Amino acid sequence: MKILFVARATLFTNKGGDTVQITETARHLSLRGVHVDIKLCNEEIDYSPYDLLHFFNIIRPADILLHIKKSRKPYVISTIYVEYAEFEKTARAGAMGVLFRFFPADFIEYLKIIGRAVIKKEKIISPSYLFWGQRKSIKYIIKQASLLLPNSYNEYKRLFKSYNTAQKFVVVPNAINTALFLKKSTTARNEKLVLCVGRIEGLKNQLNLIKALNDTTYQLVIIGAPATNQLGYFEQCRAAASQNISFIDNIPQEQLVQYYEQARVHVLPSWFETTGLSSLEAGAMGCNVVITDKGDASEYFGELAFYCDPASPASIFNAVDAAAKQPVKDSLREKILSQYTWEIAALKTEEAYNTALQKH
Repeated sequence: MKILFVARATLFTNKGGDTVQITETARHLSLRGVHVDIKLCNEEIDYSPYDLLHFFNIIRPADILLHIKKSRKPYVISTIYVEYAEFEKTARAGAMGVLFRFFPADFIEYLKIIGRAVIKKEKIISPSYLFWGQRKSIKYIIKQASLLLPNSYNEYKRLFKSYNTAQKFVVVPNAINTALFLKKSTTARNEKLVLCVGRIEGLKNQLNLIKALNDTTYQLVIIGAPATNQLGYFEQCRAAASQNISFIDNIPQEQLVQYYEQARVHVLPSWFETTGLSSLEAGAMGCNVVITDKGDASEYFGELAFYCDPASPASIFNAVDAAAKQPVKDSLREKILSQYTWEIAALKTEEAYNTALQKH
């Protein structure tokens, strides 16, 4: 079986959770004997060797439409359906924040793609997207897909609610690398050390986290590179941070292990999360986990995490404070290691490929 992954053009220059999801899924499929190549959407591609195409990020339909039409191959799509609307309308600063308060979510995404093309010269590779717009393009991609591969049942429910377009789906969970995050540390943890691992951007909400923990007894370490198009937000975060808050640039996953081993709490107070890979990693390593109450993460963590309202620094502080004072939840680690590994994700993905190919 030969599979082609088609990903966003900035997959490796502006790394995010999808970068890990794509590369780890490809690696573990290869271990199962599935041939996988990864191509960026702006590359010239020879589709002929492949049995099936696998796309990612349904909120970027301009990256996908051209390849559907040119390849004429069956395809599946890992939807990774992030909803930006609350962040755009509530927390985005400046003139764009004011503008976005007056438009529906799909039109906001359309404007953002046009803006990236004009300002950052990111080519729109699918001309039909300009005429169809965001909503019609996404509905077309859903209808034509052999299968959807959301990261949770709730993600599919949200997608159906937004676009009223049904399609068969297989849940493929986000996961951890057990070669790195399997062993639980026996070293003493610093109960005052709080981690936040993730790309620094408005959606991840590090600024409100900083406001929540500024000048407290907690030492907050923020690990991640700023999003390439949100350097101003990164400077806001640095300017707002007190002496008890430090920043570390993006580091390899191998180096994250030592931080997960030392910290008592990992917090990801995003405006929206489909899962939060770093939350899974931290939970597997024995940290107590604080997560947003927006999105799909509760399907993974249930009552084994501490929840916060991303709009409220007070809520974020209270959740971190509670997590720091509670014993580590071993049951969370056990759940992650039994249900959310890349081995399991690869198995479910291969099964989905077989189902999709049988349809054709």
